[in-house]
Amino acid sequence: MKITFPHFNVVNRIMLYFILFSTSLLFSQDIDTLVNTSSIPLNVTKNDSLIIIINRDTLKGIKVTHSLSSDLLFENWNDTKFNPYKDQYKSYPFYLKFTDSSYASPIQGKKVITSRYGWRKGRPHLGIDIDLVTGDQVMSMFDGVVRFVRYSSGHGKTIVIRHPNGLETAYAHLSKYKVKVNDTVQKGQIIGIGGTTGNARGSHLHLITSYKGDYINPEYLFDFGKENKLKKQNFWITKRWTKAHFHSSTKQSKFTYYNSYKEALSVQKKQSKRKVHVVKRGDTLSEISRKYKISLIKLCKTNAISIHSILKIGKQLIIY
Repeated sequence: MKITFPHFNVVNRIMLYFILFSTSLLFSQDIDTLVNTSSIPLNVTKNDSLIIIINRDTLKGIKVTHSLSSDLLFENWNDTKFNPYKDQYKSYPFYLKFTDSSYASPIQGKKVITSRYGWRKGRPHLGIDIDLVTGDQVMSMFDGVVRFVRYSSGHGKTIVIRHPNGLETAYAHLSKYKVKVNDTVQKGQIIGIGGTTGNARGSHLHLITSYKGDYINPEYLFDFGKENKLKKQNFWITKRWTKAHFHSSTKQSKFTYYNSYKEALSVQKKQSKRKVHVVKRGDTLSEISRKYKISLIKLCKTNAISIHSILKIGKQLIIY
């Protein structure tokens, strides 16, 4: 039986975590005597990866032997917003840790990437597209809790799963849902059926990975070969791997990894910064190239346009 805790305030949550974390007490009373009811899920499960199951049956007279996952699992929990961290201050580099060394493939069979994370047709493509056929099953990459199940503009039918380390994986353009909000899911569990909903030209899975609202290039984290391996288990992630304009959707970026905050920060300061120019009324390619002292050919090549392209007001152009 699932338990949820609406309006679960910080003091109550800390008290419950302290009891479960540090004592392994026997619970002889119902969990409802400890906390109020709320929308934050606490039905997570401990298998061979990350978290534990908490429900009325397990809390009654059974010693708690596993600690709860970190507060990241519940932070900014919102089942109606695709990105509940939007407009919050972002600090780089940040640390992301996995206890797994592998993930479950989100699709069956070979993973063919048809469009990468990066700049695409003057807009950021904030995930990767993996080929599938409408009707194919889509699976969760890790254990977690379902945070979002609804139609999202552009993404169509979308499922977002929050994992215990704070990472979220989103699965878009689905045709059917197989889970609902607050469901606990296990690594490899079927969560939906692939399709073409939203702004999709042809059937494919649009896979998005994010941490506290920062979109991360999925290929930076995961090797999409047949062994389903993580590139590392401990990541220091700089701004470069969270900003689409540093990358091209048509080719794989060259990946670099860091062993400490100091190293990542040092590299981040040295990395070249790309600027983005937003086209205004009257702008021309030649005027933009002169303004930023960049050749017209390089400007067009960077943005995958020709020197004869018509610029639309509001279009974003990458400037080195």
